[in-house]
Amino acid sequence: MPRIWIKAVAALTAMAMLGGCATSKEQLLPHGERTMLDVWQQETGGGANGGLAARQLLDARQALRRPLTESNARLDAAGLRSYTRTARTEIARQFHRLPNPDLVMYVFPHLTGTEQVPVPGYSTVFPFYPRVQYAMPGERLEDY
Repeated sequence: MPRIWIKAVAALTAMAMLGGCATSKEQLLPHGERTMLDVWQQETGGGANGGLAARQLLDARQALRRPLTESNARLDAAGLRSYTRTARTEIARQFHRLPNPDLVMYVFPHLTGTEQVPVPGYSTVFPFYPRVQYAMPGERLEDY
């Protein structure tokens, strides 16, 4: 009896899946009157109706823009000069390494392994930070 039910469910599932393939493309994706070129021109402001939208967008952008004054232009040029690479600054480091102090650790003499082999005492060095850190141009460079 259960085998009959399994076959019936499998047959109904197959019929339902094949029924989905019977839908026409025109019914699923109907074509409109406009072509892709028409849609592109309208949305990007290239068409007859899009020209007005593009003009309004340009007017809004112009309203938000403000002219660059002479003092702002001088400040911007001076501020960018320290970041700009020239022949003179090409060999100079702009991003200096920050100090990374070493930690010295002493390991006392001990026995190790299953044979209890003696290991003499020794010193080892660990850097404080795991990665090298760099300073931004103009940051404090003297030792802390």
